[in-house]
Amino acid sequence: MAGPVHYEVFIRKTAPAPWALLMATESRTHAIETAEDTLADNRAVAVRVTKETLDSETMEFSSVTVLTRGAPEVRKKRVIPDEEVGPRCSGVQDFYTPHARELIGRVLEDWLTRRGITAFELLHRPDLAEVLEASGVELQHAVQKVSVPESQAVGQPVHELIRHYQKLADTAIERLVAAGRSQRFPGLEGRSLADLAHRLAGTADRAFIMGGIVSGELKDLKGARARLDRLMDMADAAPMDGPPRAIVMVAIEQILCEMMAQRTSLADILGPSLDQGASLAAVVRMVAPTEIEALIAQDHRLRLLIPSIEGPARRLGMRLQGAEYPLLSAALARMVLRELRSPRRLRPTDPEGEIDILRALAVSLTATAGRLLTLEEVQEAFTERSKSLITADFVAAFVKPCSTVLCEAEHLMRLCENVTGAANKRSAARWLHACLSSLRFETEMRNGDTPPGQVLATLAGLQRAARKVDLSDTDEGQICEALGKVGASVERAARLIDQMVRAPVSVPHKLQVLLRLAAGETGPQGPVTDRARAEALKLLRHPKVRAELGSTPAELEPIRELMRTAGLAA
Repeated sequence: MAGPVHYEVFIRKTAPAPWALLMATESRTHAIETAEDTLADNRAVAVRVTKETLDSETMEFSSVTVLTRGAPEVRKKRVIPDEEVGPRCSGVQDFYTPHARELIGRVLEDWLTRRGITAFELLHRPDLAEVLEASGVELQHAVQKVSVPESQAVGQPVHELIRHYQKLADTAIERLVAAGRSQRFPGLEGRSLADLAHRLAGTADRAFIMGGIVSGELKDLKGARARLDRLMDMADAAPMDGPPRAIVMVAIEQILCEMMAQRTSLADILGPSLDQGASLAAVVRMVAPTEIEALIAQDHRLRLLIPSIEGPARRLGMRLQGAEYPLLSAALARMVLRELRSPRRLRPTDPEGEIDILRALAVSLTATAGRLLTLEEVQEAFTERSKSLITADFVAAFVKPCSTVLCEAEHLMRLCENVTGAANKRSAARWLHACLSSLRFETEMRNGDTPPGQVLATLAGLQRAARKVDLSDTDEGQICEALGKVGASVERAARLIDQMVRAPVSVPHKLQVLLRLAAGETGPQGPVTDRARAEALKLLRHPKVRAELGSTPAELEPIRELMRTAGLAA
């Protein structure tokens, strides 16, 4: 049902400029006159009037153009360089390049996942090619997914690209099926892989045939763990060196790169019980087992955080340590960095455990920096990951187990310690400062069951911790000031320094207690230390006190040391 109607006037001040709203009115005549006057006064090169009708049921406007005058819109045509014109793949061999295999893996991801195979195997196994061809729809959809975006990129009609890629796909399938029927991919039953590699060395289709041999050996294996174990067996049976060994190892590495890129495969290889953080730690241990073992020998806590790898994963790790698969090592390292930069939580139900595993990953990746990744890349990834640690959701979950405000402050101090990046440090410091400057924190410190002296010592410990977490001078000063004010409130309520001065104890002991407080050892820096320093000076100026200290030289030396610490002596 039609509802209220109004008219909108749009103008373009220059030919290439976009349309901009000039006015809206309920009068059609007024809208048209305004548009024509604007164009006549050269205040715009083009005008347009539209009628907007509100649908009362859907509450949406339907638009109809009433008037258009002036210069036509300039359509910007994308200039495509000559070298980019035409299809990206011109022949069947282009399907076997790493970039093309990656694209095939994306457009056929569901089909490949259902069969537990990789794009490399699809391009080297005749049985899989026949199944894909028989499906019809899967292949047709994959061709369309490739052709449509490429048409916009290379400036060629989409239907021409679809026909081109359909023809290439049919040719590739025919070539692969013909190779299978002519038994160009011999099985390894009763044959030596090393012998086959030596025979293929120097032939034109050596990479294609060896790819078919290696892929054929994975035909009846289910699960990534069993497939990895079989690939490691073939790696053990490969020739010792030279081009024959390279033929085998290159085919194995290409399958491994595609297989490890799948989340389901990685979970099957490392163990389905591992969460995201533990999986990443296991990947780092697999890529750099020697460095991780050295770290665990120095810090046994890492043994609890970094899972051990056994079976095929351990076999692969030893080969990665020997630099046999450099492309796979680089791909796994990049995958770890990519996951660290992603918003996905490492341990969704355990915020404190997430910080623990993040520290373990930071130590592990830093130890491998230079061989797998640069130190700058590692730092950038952890800076990006730190952004997820200072969000309101994570902070709320992190302090949720705390029953006291002091516990929350200690947790937030740990958060400040474990985030990296100046901006992230500032955000974490704001959370901590908001907690320490709250009335709830001061009330708990003043009215709790903890003795005032112990409360002041706790506040002094928080101050020392704040100075160690590498905050900016401004943030550190604000946090220390907030702790100092809370300490002054606690001391003033308990009259702690007055009690120290009047206590019936020896003068040396009384001075030591006041000087420790003045030095910030047993109380937070601020009003409390200033007052303790003033009371200590009063005692030191008293003649009887000086005489008593002079009569006990053995107790004078510790007092001198405390005076230097408190800034009362040179």
